[in-house]
Amino acid sequence: MKNIAILGSTGSIGTQALEVIENNPEHFNAEILTAGNNAELLIKQAIKFQPDTVVIANEDKYKEVSDALSAYPIKVFAGNKSVEQVTESSSIDLVLTAMVGFSGLLPTINAIKAKKDIALANKETLVVAGELISKLLKENQVNIFPVDSEHSAIFQSLTGEFQNEIEKIYLTASGGPFRKYSLEELKKVTKTQALKHPNWDMGAKITIDSATMMNKGFEAIEAKWLFDLKPEQIDIIVHPQSIIHSLVQFTDGSVKAQMGLPDMKLPIQYAFTYPHRIKTDFPRFNFSDYPELTFEKPDTEKFKTIEIAYEAMNRGGNIPCAVNAANEIVVDAFLKDQIKFTKIFEIIEKTVNKINFANRSDVDTYLNTDKEARIIAKELIK
Repeated sequence: MKNIAILGSTGSIGTQALEVIENNPEHFNAEILTAGNNAELLIKQAIKFQPDTVVIANEDKYKEVSDALSAYPIKVFAGNKSVEQVTESSSIDLVLTAMVGFSGLLPTINAIKAKKDIALANKETLVVAGELISKLLKENQVNIFPVDSEHSAIFQSLTGEFQNEIEKIYLTASGGPFRKYSLEELKKVTKTQALKHPNWDMGAKITIDSATMMNKGFEAIEAKWLFDLKPEQIDIIVHPQSIIHSLVQFTDGSVKAQMGLPDMKLPIQYAFTYPHRIKTDFPRFNFSDYPELTFEKPDTEKFKTIEIAYEAMNRGGNIPCAVNAANEIVVDAFLKDQIKFTKIFEIIEKTVNKINFANRSDVDTYLNTDKEARIIAKELIK
C-alpha cells in the first residue's frame, strides 16, 4: 500500500490519478488532496476517498470546505503555505505534483526537502528551476518519476539502459489542432478552436500550450534536467497519431520507443508503481487501427514558441523562468479573449527581451523573475 499526496487533485491529472487509485485500492491510498479554487469538487473527492487531510489554496473557501467535511475525520487547511507544508506529513510515500504552472514550484521544493519521492506532472517546476531542483534531488536522495507522457516514454525506454550513453532523444508532438494552418489562418484562431485537441483530453492551460506548441518547448527544457542532456541532444518531431510517445537513440544507433494509446492514466500509474507494472483494463493498442504512423518536422516559423524555449534553454539562468511567467499571462489573456492567438508568441518574445538576465539558481531569483516577467507581459497586453 502506497500513501499518495495529490497536489492539484481537481485538475485533469489529479482526477485521472484518483481514477487510478480507485481502480487499485489494494495498491494505493489517497492520503492528501489539495486544490486551488474548486472547493465543490474537492469536497466530493474528500467524501469519496476519505483522505487524512485536504487543503484548499483559496482561503476564502476554507469555511465552505470545512463545513462540508465537518462530519468526517478529515483535517482541513487553507492557503498556499498549507499546500507547501502538507507535503511534510510523515505518512506520505509519494507526492504527485499536478498543480498548474509556477504554483507547483514551492510545494515541490518543500516535498523534496522532506525527502518525499516525486511523481512530476508539473513540467513548469523543472522549466523554471531545473538547476535548483536537480541539486535538491541529489542532496536529499529523492527520486523523481516523470508523469508527462513524453518523459514517461523516455524513462520507460531507459529502463535497463541506465549504464548506456544517450546520443539523442526525440520528443513526439501531435502538432496540435493547427498543424496545417497558415500564418494567416492562425491569426483568426478562436479560443473554442484552440481548446479542441485532436488526441488528448487535458486541462485548458496545457491544451492551449499544445496548440501553440509551447508545451513541447517546455518538455525539451524538462528533458534536459530529467535526463542530464545538452540542448542539441533533444529533438522534437511531429507525430500526429500520438501512438509513439517518445524515443531514445543510443550511441550505437539503435532506437527504443514506448507506444500506446493516448491515455494519461498509464504514465500516472507507472510513476506510482515503478519499477513494477500492474494489470489494467485500459484499452489496448491495435496495429490494424493505425496502418500508418507518420512523422514530420515542426514548423518553427509558425510556432515560434519552440525556438523561444530552445533559446531560453541555451541561455539558462532565469530566462526559462521568464518564458514560463510570460506564457502563463498570455495564455490566460487568450482564454479571456483579450489577445489574438498569434499575439501569444509576440508577447512572450518581447517579455523575455526585457528581462534582466540573472545566472543564479536560488528561489528568490526565480520568484523575482516570475513577478517581473508577469508585470512586463501584462503591460504588453494593454
